[in-house]
Amino acid sequence: MSKHLKGRPVLIVDDELSIRSALQERFAEEGVRVTTADGVGVARKRIAETDFALILLDHRLGDGTGLALLEELRKNQSPAAVIMMTAFASIEDAVRAMKAGAADYLIKPFDLDEMVLLADRVLENVSLRSQMARVRAKDRASSGIDNLIGGSPAMNELRDFLERVSRSGAQTILIRGESGTGKDLVARAIHFASPETDAPFLNITCTALPEALLESELFGHEKGAFTDAKQAKRGLFEEAQGGTIFLDEIGDMPQSLQGKLLRFLESKTFRRVGGLREIQVDVRVIAATNRDLSKAIEEGTFRSDLYYRLNVIPIEIPPLRERREDVRDLVSHFTEYFATELRKVSRGFDAEAMTLLGRYDWPGNVRELRNCVERAVLLARNERLGVGDLPREIRGAPRVSQAGSGEHLLTIPDQGLILEDLIKDLLDQALVKCAGNKSGAASMLGIHRDQVRYWVKKYGLTRWIRTRKKSNSSAAEASGSD
Repeated sequence: MSKHLKGRPVLIVDDELSIRSALQERFAEEGVRVTTADGVGVARKRIAETDFALILLDHRLGDGTGLALLEELRKNQSPAAVIMMTAFASIEDAVRAMKAGAADYLIKPFDLDEMVLLADRVLENVSLRSQMARVRAKDRASSGIDNLIGGSPAMNELRDFLERVSRSGAQTILIRGESGTGKDLVARAIHFASPETDAPFLNITCTALPEALLESELFGHEKGAFTDAKQAKRGLFEEAQGGTIFLDEIGDMPQSLQGKLLRFLESKTFRRVGGLREIQVDVRVIAATNRDLSKAIEEGTFRSDLYYRLNVIPIEIPPLRERREDVRDLVSHFTEYFATELRKVSRGFDAEAMTLLGRYDWPGNVRELRNCVERAVLLARNERLGVGDLPREIRGAPRVSQAGSGEHLLTIPDQGLILEDLIKDLLDQALVKCAGNKSGAASMLGIHRDQVRYWVKKYGLTRWIRTRKKSNSSAAEASGSD
């Protein structure tokens, strides 16, 4: 009957032997480890000896009251759940017991099966709360401001600003930054650094749903508001009460919803879809966009009054190309993370690969860097990651300044050069870097392995032409070293 009681230690405190015996026998049938006490003094002794999951506590005992013992347990921060029992029911006693931390209150006489069901439900709730507490603790540990990686001046300044914002009590924040810069991480960092850290953090992408569904998700709906609305539904603004709602890609929110969002920001009230009742909630709203909202206002796709209401606390996240000194720290972090996640042994990237990673412009910002490292760790052939483990666009990234100064990978000398000699030299360099591995050289040069084989023969690069004995040719080919 009960899945949360079995094997758990339970203390029954009652001065009536018949009740203690009946409860002990019934709970024992559920596989419960039962201990009994006939008064406050004995109960204190039992509690000092055992960490009980649940205590069934009578209100009036011969040497004291169960309520006094309950208050003592909570003062000592006992983790045991408590169900109060009494034959002298009063509203005042019930209210006081619940305020003191009782999980529930049952009036005698009661059905033994009813008590078992109640006890099982109480322990289930305790388990759920414990799981939620662990999840919140994990979120706090992984989403704190200190978890924003990078030691550049820009990141140090951003972390300092986020600390002040999170303590300020600001209720409306606008985060701007290119795609992949980590706007969602910044939003979470603000929430988990604030006093509301135990309250909900809920997020929604404004482009993820059609307009009608987005409105319902945000504001909820009443029963019968539209087809298939068979029952009322709370929206994210209600679910986030006391906490934070993160609206990602706010620049793409439909204009009809922009007006409703503005009204909510001004009054902290809204109506569910199909509803007439005003609902008031207290939530922090963090919006984010990678769009130029000033331009969107000029184009008539974004309301200026909503922009000014959102832009109370603006936060700019710099793109990765403007803080290249953070690349090394990010690469190190992601390499360690994915090596653990994928159960791989990795000694990180070699110096040449790190040079290319630091030189690349990262148009996809931190998200692109993360994906690059994940791919490299996943497909790595060696513990030390090298140039051959990088995507083609990074290996062959043009070394041209952001301002377009015209700096080239190679400057042709005034006297000219022979293209075939250049190809031969580059091919030889690639094979040296890849220890003769033609697949690796092909990947480094952005060509097919068959092309490498053809050029090796064409240009007479004899040291890279393998001579195989007939007896081991099949084994050599099977090794994949070519």
